[in-house]
Parts: sequence; structure tokens; C-alpha cells
Amino acid sequence: MCRFASVPNDALLEAADGLYGLDLPAFTPARDELAKSLRAEDRPLSDAVKRLRKPSLAAWAVNLLVRREAEQVEQVLTVGAALREAQTNLDGDELRALTRQRRQLTAAVTTRARSLASEQGQRITPAVAEQVEGTLTAAMVDADAAAAVRTGLLVSALAATGVGELDVASALAVPEAAGFTATPVVEQPPTPPDLHVVPDPDADAKRLAAAEQELAEADAEVERARQAHTAADADVEALEARSLQTQAELEELRRRLAELEDTADEIDDELTDARAVLASAQDDRSAADSARERAAAAVDRLRG
Repeated sequence: MCRFASVPNDALLEAADGLYGLDLPAFTPARDELAKSLRAEDRPLSDAVKRLRKPSLAAWAVNLLVRREAEQVEQVLTVGAALREAQTNLDGDELRALTRQRRQLTAAVTTRARSLASEQGQRITPAVAEQVEGTLTAAMVDADAAAAVRTGLLVSALAATGVGELDVASALAVPEAAGFTATPVVEQPPTPPDLHVVPDPDADAKRLAAAEQELAEADAEVERARQAHTAADADVEALEARSLQTQAELEELRRRLAELEDTADEIDDELTDARAVLASAQDDRSAADSARERAAAAVDRLRG
């Protein structure tokens, strides 16, 4: 986490407010130019401006939404505050109604954010849209996240997991910005071109430097995506192997079960036959016992 203890918060927040309201490609060159212009008169402020991080695409989209659609964002945050109060009061009916409203609002406002970004030449993919909606949801369920969204100074998306406290400070360009509210952007009619503007002789170099930095960041993102893809591919291969092994074991168990069922049927048949033989033997034994008793009685009579 960056610390700006030696820099006046008002000056840094004013600088950050302007920078994070710019189009995404303009951020880095504008930040570097501002830091350069401040270096002679205010070195600590210049250093602090230079350390301001470029926002992720999702964070930039939320910052844009806060400045261009402040009323919609405030509506989202107001419903979030009511939702937190309902949770505290354990009002089940109100909680269910507010939860449905929360989902509808975040989806609608995320769609608006995608439209605004498209107007600025930035395509919001479904994955980035999920991060935007996740940030709005976090702002509804967490008061600190709501305050962070209001600043318009996000550098990364927020996500409320429900486990532990939400790390809001690390998602802000200026961690001490709690309570700050982004300056709304009011659309101005286009101004006539100034025919007396002298071209910046360093414009090409600046554009090249900005493009090179964009390329470096894109390369880093590609590498992260490649590593994630490799890890996911390895997981899939391992799980496929386990699945095949499990299926083979399952087939063997099914075969063995069928054999045992056949054996059980054979034993049942043999048991039925054995019980019939036992019953016949018992009858024969009873008849033999009766005949012996009669013979013994006859012998006793003759001897007597």
C-alpha cells in the first residue's frame, strides 16, 4: 500500500480526480506529464502522482459510471444501505425484496457501464462486465466498498466474498480517499478548434511511449492468461485420467456384483433343494423311530 503522508491530501485528491476521469488510454501519458510539470514546484506531490496506478478496465468502467451516471450509482448504493439495515433487523420479507431489487439494479447499471465504455472506444467483455457487477454488488453489501466506489478512484475491481473483511484500501488509487466524492462529468458541447495551437514537438514520442507501455502491460496480461490456461489444462488432464480410472473401477465392481448375484441365485436354489431333502429325512427318521418303538414293545410282551 502506498503512503502519501508528506503530500497534502487535497492536492493529491484533486490531481487523482482529474486523472481517473480521463479515457483509459490517456491516463498514463497524462499522469506522467502532470508529475513532470509538478516536479520543480512540489517534489512530494510529483512523486505521489507518478505512483498513481493505471486502473484496470473494470475499475475504469466503474469510475466512468460514477462520474457520468452519478444518480444511478447513488440509487444502487441507497438500496445497498437499505439491504444492510434489513439484514441487521432480520426483516426477511424486506430482505428478499431488496435482494431482488439489488440484482436488477446491478445488472441494469452494469449494462449502462458497458454502453458508456463503448462510447469511449473501450469494449467490455462478459468477464469484465462480471467484475463491474461484482464491484457494484460489493458496494451494496459493504459500506466501506460503497465509499470507495463514490470516490471514482478505483484501480481494481471489488468483490465481496462474505469471508473476512473486504480489502478496500488496496483497490483505491489513494487509500486515504475515504469520504471523497468524484467530480461528476458534465457533457460540454464541442469547442471550435484553435487554429493557433502549436503542435507539440514531443507528441509522437509521447504517443510511442504510451503505446509501448500499453504493449508491455498487454504482454504481461497475455503471460498471466497463458499461465492460467496451462494450469487449467493440467487440471483437466489430471481429472480426465481420474475419471477414466474411476469408470474402469466402477465397471469392474458392476461385473463382480453381477457374478455375486448369480452365485446368490444358485445358492438359493440349492438351499431350497437341501431343505426339501432335510424335511424328507426328518419324516423317514420319525417313521423309523415309530417302527422301532412298536418292535420293542412286541419284544417286551413276548418276554413277559
